[in-house]
Amino acid sequence: MNIDLQSLEARHPAALPGAPAALRALNLRLGAGEQVAIIGPSGAGKTTLLQVLACAQRPTQGTLQLSGVNPWTQSPGALRGLRGQLFLAPQVPPLPPRQRVVTSVLAGRLPAMGLWASLRSLFYPTDIPAAYEALAHFDLGDKLFERVDRLSGGERQRVGLARALLAPASLWLIDEPLSALDPMRARMAMTALVGLAAERQVTLVATLHQVDMALAHFPRIVGLRDGQLVFDLPSAQVSREHLAHLYDQHEHELRGEAPISVDEPAPAAPAVMHCR
Repeated sequence: MNIDLQSLEARHPAALPGAPAALRALNLRLGAGEQVAIIGPSGAGKTTLLQVLACAQRPTQGTLQLSGVNPWTQSPGALRGLRGQLFLAPQVPPLPPRQRVVTSVLAGRLPAMGLWASLRSLFYPTDIPAAYEALAHFDLGDKLFERVDRLSGGERQRVGLARALLAPASLWLIDEPLSALDPMRARMAMTALVGLAAERQVTLVATLHQVDMALAHFPRIVGLRDGQLVFDLPSAQVSREHLAHLYDQHEHELRGEAPISVDEPAPAAPAVMHCR
């Protein structure tokens, strides 16, 4: 899926009146099948950008086109169809705590299923081998029949990534997928995600706090700060000077010192199932 943003502006839904826009005058083009990492300090607008690309948030100015289509000029039915081609993985996956992992992973296919097939899949998983294969890419095959509320925070995050592999999507939008993973599993997850996106010619846009992971796994890096584009470069051309400018006064984030979760047990919390 191609992406074209022209002079795009977007405001965070919870922003106070008079607060600056989360994205400002943003111009960005991505070709079909590209893998792009979005980096930048906290508050740069990275998550808002993914929400806009997922057609979950309407721009306040400028235009968004996905494969030549402006989502916000489409009929409600056409917009639903377009959203079915998108997969958004939030940083904290909205997995129902009492649901089995196999069901949560297979839920990635819901946009391509009818109502009755969707309801049936909640009680009778129809393609267990596919769910196992998706989980195995993230070292979770042994958790196939576990309940979600018995998983650690990092395991839940990897289940959310496994869902992308079954989604009928041509655009994967992944928000901070490594925040609850240890270094070894983070490398494994990135290798699987980027490799499978390239193999399937799926466009991949991921926001990352870990700059070293972005540079090591993604061929293209986009730097955002204060809602504006700072640079858009091949990863091999991103210099220390580029990063120092991007993270000026936020050097602790560049050094990886921002507080992050560790892959350890997390308490269960109610969550709402949300699939595209």
